[in-house]
Amino acid sequence: MCIYPDNLKAKAMLGLWQIRDIGIIGVSLLISVFALTQVGFIIPLVGTAVYGFLSIRFSDTSILDFIKYAGSYFITKQQIFEWRLK
Repeated sequence: MCIYPDNLKAKAMLGLWQIRDIGIIGVSLLISVFALTQVGFIIPLVGTAVYGFLSIRFSDTSILDFIKYAGSYFITKQQIFEWRLK
């Protein structure tokens, strides 16, 4: 079931992923399974699973975006604290 938003400007979603992400996951899954069965190389399958997890979207924010925002808040951006006595 493809869920399209009410405002018709947001991207179409299929479950928790955008349609583009479903296509990328599907193609990379085929390549990964081929690499696993023919060569015995499991790293592409792990990469596909990681991409599938990081591309999950909740209310137009993906897990990768959330990790970026958290890293920016806790690590790279300087926080300003003001101490006052009243």
